[in-house]
Amino acid sequence: MDKSLVQFLAVAEEGTISGAAASLLVTQPTLTFNMRKLEETLGVRLFERSSRGVKLTPYGETLYENVIIMSRLYKNALNAIERQRVQSEEGLSIGTGYSWWALFLKRLVFEYGNRTLGAPVNVSLGNKLRCMDQLLAGDISLFIGHRIDALAPGVQADFIEIGLVHDGYFVREDHPLLGRVRTEAEVAAFPTTLAFPPEARQQRLLLGQGYGQPGGQQPEYLGHAFTSNSLEACLEYLRASDAVMRHTDLMAGEFARKGIAQVKMKPDQEPAYQPVGIHVLPERRSDKRLAGLIDRIYEEARAIIAGTAPSA
Repeated sequence: MDKSLVQFLAVAEEGTISGAAASLLVTQPTLTFNMRKLEETLGVRLFERSSRGVKLTPYGETLYENVIIMSRLYKNALNAIERQRVQSEEGLSIGTGYSWWALFLKRLVFEYGNRTLGAPVNVSLGNKLRCMDQLLAGDISLFIGHRIDALAPGVQADFIEIGLVHDGYFVREDHPLLGRVRTEAEVAAFPTTLAFPPEARQQRLLLGQGYGQPGGQQPEYLGHAFTSNSLEACLEYLRASDAVMRHTDLMAGEFARKGIAQVKMKPDQEPAYQPVGIHVLPERRSDKRLAGLIDRIYEEARAIIAGTAPSA
């Protein structure tokens, strides 16, 4: 941040030129000169000076409020750069939905941590739009999830397809939908729950009417009886209600251990298969360490979905 603004902040908070000079390790005449020069540059008086020290004028108060914000943003930027530096050397920072975390990423991450003791590891759990938002911001190096269609212009990310997966409908063990094959219409008669709904600010990543505008949401995220950024909370809601949750059927075994059963659907009524893969920024693919991680994730995920989907 600009040196004169750093010095202004110190004077405003210390209340005296002498106190600010001592904290900044500069001489009082130098600091006095710099503050008068700042006032000349802005064309207003920032301080009311007296024998007891200095007090901010209304102009000074305005500058102080904004410099505080600038200082916080500057520190946040430095911290983000430092995190990126550490992560680029040894750290691991990936995004994923809960399903892939439970199916294999948890084991992979723990193995990585044991091999690289002390290396920072960050895992961000969320929906595909949240992960894309973090990928573009540099908070994560890659994420695994469904392909995102209709991305807005300027969203430049590569998608490495692993295979095809499809969703199933899940309910509590004694739900009325269980016991025979069902249709979409029968499922739609019950309330629904959704894990990891997108946040409003993530809509800007997508094309389409209402996307990126206040209150705009994708149709598939509307009308649910219960939504949460916690899958466990959604499972608890299922166990306590007649609600239905649509989720990847790769989690059927995991859900069964939690008292959640999959509804059997007519073959022509099942949700369509969708591509799943690894999202990564094009410029990061030349990173050898990241390329190795992508290969490992690809192999692990491919093995899990092998035989569960038709050939692409």
